[in-house]
Order: sequence, then structure tokens, then C-alpha cells
Amino acid sequence: MKAAGKVTSAWKSGIKRLVGRTGFDIVRSTDNRGGVDDFLPFEATMRAARAAGLSVGDHIDEVMNGTPGATQSTIDELRALGVFAAGPNTVLEIGPGSGRYLEKTLKECSPDRYEIYETAAPWADYLVNTFGVVAQPTAGSSLAPTPDGSIDLVQAHKVFNTVTFLCASRYFFEMARVTRPGGRIVFDVMTETCLEPAVVRAWATQGGAGHDSYPAAMPRQTCVDLFATLGCSLQAGFLAPMGVASTEVLVFKKEA
Repeated sequence: MKAAGKVTSAWKSGIKRLVGRTGFDIVRSTDNRGGVDDFLPFEATMRAARAAGLSVGDHIDEVMNGTPGATQSTIDELRALGVFAAGPNTVLEIGPGSGRYLEKTLKECSPDRYEIYETAAPWADYLVNTFGVVAQPTAGSSLAPTPDGSIDLVQAHKVFNTVTFLCASRYFFEMARVTRPGGRIVFDVMTETCLEPAVVRAWATQGGAGHDSYPAAMPRQTCVDLFATLGCSLQAGFLAPMGVASTEVLVFKKEA
């Protein structure tokens, strides 16, 4: 991932401008192999959001992804499931990127501490300065700086369908480790529920070349069985928009 917020001249040559259905410019990098700061260049994305008169998160949903209200709909589902009802005091988010889920989470609860693990430095700095979250150092699939059983709500959105199977699995062990008994674990994965033949065809023909493993599939039962061995029970699952199709959001509760 890019380590600085400025877009270099070489990188600019790899950026394409699109015009969304709203008529606003969409700025994306054509080099989407590295992660959020490659695919969502910080400065260009911020300028485009301001020009559209939208928050960064709403700009990404409405203009860049063409799925208005997608982030809010996920938050609404989580609220209905009682994820925020207990008033989580500590929250940890893996790969918040632009912070569109982070911002809306903070409208649902007021944790004393909100930790993030984000490898794109410009976005991480922006989130720290804007929302007062704590950026933890990142290293592989580790959440080592966070103590065992210290987090009430652990979440990751649009992360595990962009990485390899083993990378996601290693994060799962870490997520269960840092969650306290009674806490919740929320993340989305592209399960078989999301992969009917017509959807696979859509990804293959309309979804673009992707980057490395994206979009990455993950067996639903594998998640359920693995978390069960880690003392976590599945509470609910629901579909959320992603790309040309959908991803499945899973909600677990740490029992012990």
C-alpha cells in the first residue's frame, strides 16, 4: 500500500476518471492490487467527495460503487440485531479504509476506545485526526497489540472477500482472541449463499479483472465451525451489496 497521501506523477498515469450516474467524477486507481489506498487514492477521493457535497462514505456508496445507502443498510441490520444495544465500550475494526462503517458505528454507540488496524497510512491518519480512534501497528494478519478478551465489538467490512483464505482465517483466530465473553464479532465474507451460477457468471463477465484473490470466496460452514471451536456462536447472517452481487455479513457472539 502507498505509505503517503500524495499521488505521485507515475501513479497519476494509472488513475482513471469515470462519470457516475449522478454526473460527478469518480476517481479510482487502475492499480488495484495493493489495497484501499491504491484503489481509493486519498487526496483524489476526498476532493471528489467534497465536489459531490457528500461525506466520504456516502460518496463511495452512492457515486463510486453505485449502491446508495449500502453502508447504512448494514448498520441498520446490525442495530436491529442488537449489536449496539449493550453500548460497546471498546470497538476494534480491521481495515476501515475510508471509515464509512466507522463513522456510522460511532453514531450508534459511544465507545471509550475505538482501535483500527489500517495499512493505508493516509486513510489511517485521516481517521485518527477526524474521529479520535487509535491506530494500531499492522503486521500480517496479527492483532498482537490488542490484549486478550479486551474488545466488546470486533468488526471488518469488505475486507475478507479481498484477501486469501489463509489470511482471513488467521484474522479469525485473532478476532476471537481479542473479543471478551459476551462480545460480538461482525464481518462479511463471500459465502456460497452469494454465489449462485448466475452470480458467478456476473463476476466472471462484469466484475473486472480483480486483484489477486478478489473477489475471494469463503465457505459459510467453515466460518461457523471454526468460530464454534473458539467459543463463538453464530447469531445471524444477512446479505449486503458488493460489486456486481453481494456478500454475507455474519454476526457471532463470544460465549466463553
